[in-house]
Amino acid sequence: MNEVPSDMKSSARNRKHRLGLRAGELVEVRSREAILSTLDRNGRLDGLPFMPEMFAYCGKRFRVWKRAHKTCDTVNNTGGRRLTASVHLNDVRCDGNAHGGCEAACLIFWKEAWLERVNGRATPEVLSASPGDRLSENDVWVATRAPGDADERNPTYVCQATLLPQATTLLPWWDFRQYVEDYTSGNASLGQLLSGGLYVCSYSLVQWVARHSRRLSAGLIRVYDATQALFGGVHYPRRSGTVPSGAKTPSRPLNLKTGDLVQVRTYQDILSTLDANNKNRGMYFDAEEVPYCGKMFRVRSTVTKIIDEKTGKMLTLKDRNVILEGAICQAAYSDRRMFCPRAIYPIWRETWLTKVTEKVNSEPARSRTPPLD
Repeated sequence: MNEVPSDMKSSARNRKHRLGLRAGELVEVRSREAILSTLDRNGRLDGLPFMPEMFAYCGKRFRVWKRAHKTCDTVNNTGGRRLTASVHLNDVRCDGNAHGGCEAACLIFWKEAWLERVNGRATPEVLSASPGDRLSENDVWVATRAPGDADERNPTYVCQATLLPQATTLLPWWDFRQYVEDYTSGNASLGQLLSGGLYVCSYSLVQWVARHSRRLSAGLIRVYDATQALFGGVHYPRRSGTVPSGAKTPSRPLNLKTGDLVQVRTYQDILSTLDANNKNRGMYFDAEEVPYCGKMFRVRSTVTKIIDEKTGKMLTLKDRNVILEGAICQAAYSDRRMFCPRAIYPIWRETWLTKVTEKVNSEPARSRTPPLD
């Protein structure tokens, strides 16, 4: 009789460990030994790796940020992807310690099999692996490199972000069930869903009209902006940069440090630093960054290197870049991945910011869960 692969055994052992967690619930991360017993020979559960950076959270309690029933594909750009029995915990992010010091600060995915609910309700039993199948912590560290990779100077890393295509399945944007789950899981309010739907309809209309009349599409954008201004919303977030083709985009270093107070420049100012592809020296300015224009934030960290999620190689970033505390991707304007709960930190060129040195009366925006506009 053929032996059942250990990764299939692991999946079968944990299939019943589904807690159905909702946003805001209190959970405790299980012990190292308990989590190791859920992993297959590659250190993964249902294709999702448990990373060494996650050991530090074992035994600690956190609130569920959002149910990770879906996510975005930043590897192959296929749009939305579906996950099972997974959540994000409130501001529990990867510090890159086991992955060459990657500074992307990704929000970590947690399988429900790695958590326990803290409210007295019964937690489904998770069967332990047999001693021969159980991994060690060292095995989890080894799994951070691609199999057979011996290049110590330029290693190929493996992490949750690089393996998302293998740990997920395609989720079409028109599958209405995902939006129902966004609401029932507590991920999004009814108002947020309606606002998102209105933007999608507006964007689709503008794109359709643009194929026939650029002048008419510009008129529709002005109507959109006027409506948003009436309700205190965000102006149309998908305009093109104004740097002429062939011209070099500007660079304005500020030498920022963690904790510095900055103000994001206006959208029009930032457009003047972008080329027709909305890039500044190779760095893309995304529509999800537009809601933060004109607002003040603290610098969370500087960013010099991140892992390329497609290749697993470490990238050294050009120019000077930072992450801003509380300025996350809200997936409010994202193509085919509306309301993705991944809360990625956009990387900001210092060119798009102004350092605030004078004393201000109001506190900078620090919310880790900013509302959708």
